[in-house]
Amino acid sequence: MSKFQAELAAQLRRAAARGAGHVDVKSGQLHRTLGGYPATKHQMPSCCDAMYDAQRAGDEIVSAPAKGKGASLTIRYRLPR
Repeated sequence: MSKFQAELAAQLRRAAARGAGHVDVKSGQLHRTLGGYPATKHQMPSCCDAMYDAQRAGDEIVSAPAKGKGASLTIRYRLPR
C-alpha cells in the first residue's frame, strides 16, 4: 500500500467514525498532507491514481482537470466503505 493509499484509507475511516455519509477528498490537499507538494519531484499523479483506484459504485468525481490528473481532482466517496 502506498503512502497515498494509506492516508486516503485513514481519511475515509476518520469520516466514517464521525458518522459522515460521504467525504470529499481533494488530491492537492491529500498530497500536501503527505508533504509532497510543492517539491521538484512531487508525485501528484500517484496521489490521483490512488484516489481513482479507491473509487467504488456510488462515488462521484466532483471535479477533475481535462487530462484526468492534477491538483483539482476531487472525489466524493460514499461511506461507510
